[in-house]
Formats: sequence, C-alpha cells, structure tokens
Amino acid sequence: MVVRKQKRSRKYLGSRRWGVGNIKNARGKGDRGGVGRAGARKHKFTYMTSKARDEMHKHGFHPWKRSRLDEINLMQVSSMSAGKSEIELRNYKVLSNGTLSSPIKIRASKFSKAAMEKIKAAGGEAIIIE
Repeated sequence: MVVRKQKRSRKYLGSRRWGVGNIKNARGKGDRGGVGRAGARKHKFTYMTSKARDEMHKHGFHPWKRSRLDEINLMQVSSMSAGKSEIELRNYKVLSNGTLSSPIKIRASKFSKAAMEKIKAAGGEAIIIE
C-alpha cells in the first residue's frame, strides 16, 4: 500500500481524481512511482545497496548451508546446566563470558580459547563435536 506523504488538500474534495487531471492519467498501479522493489537498478539503487542488500541478486538455486554458529556464553551454560553433569550444544560456539560454578562436561561445535581454559579450570571438560 502506498504511504501518503502529505495531507490531501481540501480544495480537491469531491473531485473524481484530485491533482492528476483526467481519470486515465492515474488509472492503475503505474501512478505509484516505484513503490516496493521497482526501480532497484535505477533510481533506488543506493537505497537497495545500503539498506536492503538481501533483496538483490536472488536468482537461481543455492543449496542451504549453515555457515554461522549460534553463540552462547559460560554464564548461560551454567544456568542451563543446573544439576546436570553433561550438556550438548550442537551448532553453538561457547564463549568465555561468565564462570562455571561446578565441573561439567560440555559438548559443542566450537569453543573459544578462553572458554576452554575456564572450563578446565573449573574441573570440567570441553569436547568438540562435528
């Protein structure tokens, strides 16, 4: 839907099409001036490249591949593992923010170096899974 930018002038109230002349001048969607993705290569190119990059170049088939791991820190792990001796975190990278209060065996896809050191210092074990 087109967002109206300025208030309608009262002098056009009661006319069939205010401000566009004959009715055939603004008959369909051609009078909306590129609302939406129209004009992505021309007059809206800078907007598309800065704000809506993921809207561009969507042609063809690209197989889905998870390239980025979700992040979790030691503070969240310690709150999740209350009373547990082992926890598994697939597709997660464990970061070192926080501390562990009890020794725990953590199985995750990746660990930061500082997180591994903190886990071993608490008496736990960090196991990397594929």
